[in-house]
Amino acid sequence: MLINTILKDNIITANKFKEEFAMPNIKSQIKRDATNKAANAANSARKSELRTAIKKVEAAVAANDMEAAKAALPLAISLLDKAAQDHIVARNAANRRKAHLQSIVK
Repeated sequence: MLINTILKDNIITANKFKEEFAMPNIKSQIKRDATNKAANAANSARKSELRTAIKKVEAAVAANDMEAAKAALPLAISLLDKAAQDHIVARNAANRRKAHLQSIVK
């Protein structure tokens, strides 16, 4: 009854309700949930670091500071390669981004 009331009032979505209030009964699933939460946090941090490195290159190019762009480019490419290797971003997406960065820095 409470679930229906909460969901009808659109206080939270059904997925958010599961995430917040539903607790698995199986011990291995409790462990898996904790592992997934930790992995999600780590992957989010790595994606954020990657986006920041890409923005540094693009900002340097926008400011016509090619020396700074050329200095920041290897770090961005390295982070893209590592993220693709660990399946944080798709391999083709990483290659597209690397090609884009290399084309604007030239």
